[in-house]
Amino acid sequence: MQRITGYFMAASLLLAGCGHKAQKPVVTDDPGPTITNNGQQISFPDTTSSNFFIVEPVGDSAMSGTLHAPGKVAATVLRSQEGGQNIVLFDNPELTSHYSELFQHKININHIQEINIKQRKIELDRTQDLFDHGAASGKDILEAKSNLSIEQTNLANEKTQLIEHESALKAAGFDPEALPHAAAGNAYIICDIPENQLSNVSKGTPCTIVLSSFPDNAYNGKVEDIADVIDNVTRMVKLRIRLATPDTDIRAGMFAMVSFQVKGDSQSININKSALITSEGQSYVFVKTGPNTFTRKEVRTGQQIGDRIAVYSGLQNGDQVVTKGVMQLKGLSFGY
Repeated sequence: MQRITGYFMAASLLLAGCGHKAQKPVVTDDPGPTITNNGQQISFPDTTSSNFFIVEPVGDSAMSGTLHAPGKVAATVLRSQEGGQNIVLFDNPELTSHYSELFQHKININHIQEINIKQRKIELDRTQDLFDHGAASGKDILEAKSNLSIEQTNLANEKTQLIEHESALKAAGFDPEALPHAAAGNAYIICDIPENQLSNVSKGTPCTIVLSSFPDNAYNGKVEDIADVIDNVTRMVKLRIRLATPDTDIRAGMFAMVSFQVKGDSQSININKSALITSEGQSYVFVKTGPNTFTRKEVRTGQQIGDRIAVYSGLQNGDQVVTKGVMQLKGLSFGY
């Protein structure tokens, strides 16, 4: 009987509500965050909401960390069974073609310089001598000069094509001059690091290489060279690491992870990279300034080492910087 009465009362209230043109606003227990000062300050109504955000205190400290760079075995060097020049196996067929063409152009250049041009110069000198003694005509002189000019043009063309192949190898992280002299058993690891990490790595920097095919083995190496070109799209730069190992199980094309232990030169306030946001070219972090209040602060950043980023201005020692929930605060702050 009580349940029926309840249903009746509910139906009566529903009908009464339909008789009104405008409904009353629904009042909830959670009013949501309060956003003030043009989005710079966000306050939550209770600690239950604010506890979702994780913070860390910041202060002056020397930055250090591990820089991980994905890479692969880009080439291996094998001993030729025929003797003489060792064989370089690339993981990229295009590089194999560039390397082969490079050798052919070097052979052509040497042949043109040492044989063709020298021979044409001798012929020109002989024709000039005959002309001086009345035994050759002006046409003969012009023909001899033309033959020399053709060989000089061929030499210039060969050198131009040689430069193209050298450039392709350099862009891939290789040294065209060193490859022909590489000893058998060497493997070349090519990895990419962000442009903003170049200050942390240089020639000779030690590193550890782990191949995906052999995850239980770690190889020690050093940076042999840094590419001269930064990718215009990814803003990454290639590093070359040479492993002198007789391990014949290493194959060109194997994936690798290269790790560098890096450390800053001085102490400074630094934050985890997860705390940093950007908007319209400016960098910001959120600082917990009250029990349930977070304030957006503009910062000027500097060097990055691993997951840590130096902050030159905008923060003070002891500030509680948000590291988790940053994107939620960004959405509230900027109205996304």
